[in-house]
Amino acid sequence: MRKKDSHTGGSDERDTMRPEYDFSGAVRGVTAARYAEGSNVIMVGHDVLDVFPDSASVNEALRALAPVIRHRSEPRMRPESV
Repeated sequence: MRKKDSHTGGSDERDTMRPEYDFSGAVRGVTAARYAEGSNVIMVGHDVLDVFPDSASVNEALRALAPVIRHRSEPRMRPESV
């Protein structure tokens, strides 16, 4: 069974743009390069917002913790069996 094509006819074709939205001066693709660079969005719990109020404080803490995590995640050498 085929899905209905949402671009063909039907009541979905009505104009739902509100009059207060004015895109007449918009420029297409202005943020495309920034979007292509990518970014990670991480949600910080409400209980730690007083400690990490902004991204700079989160990054500072993670940079301090990163060497410890990297050291712990390195594969450990097993002693050779005799």
